[in-house]
Amino acid sequence: MTTEPASRRESPEAVAAWLKVLADPRRLRIFDLLMQGVQCNCEIGDALEMAPNLISHHLGVLRRAGLVEVERDPTDARWVYYSVNREALEELNELFGSFFDPQRIRPRQPNCGPHAASAG
Repeated sequence: MTTEPASRRESPEAVAAWLKVLADPRRLRIFDLLMQGVQCNCEIGDALEMAPNLISHHLGVLRRAGLVEVERDPTDARWVYYSVNREALEELNELFGSFFDPQRIRPRQPNCGPHAASAG
């Protein structure tokens, strides 16, 4: 998503794609927990009282969206640690900040109805 022109990144479709990823409350809870720091699957499960397969599913969605990074333990590869992708988070903040910016709201310029500018 970062290679797209600004106008394309700020499109309703781009915003909707990010919102779709974050719309699930469980996924949002996982992301919120990762905002507190690096976590392993069992730490996430303990904190959120979720089954490991459900956590893995939601982490997979977040990873495919690029919001979460994965790192295996260097001494025991069975342990996997999850963290927030800071670049993606910055992009998300930029996108949401610009799309939901109140400065984008413009006064009404009537093109129809009783207050439309008269032609002629």
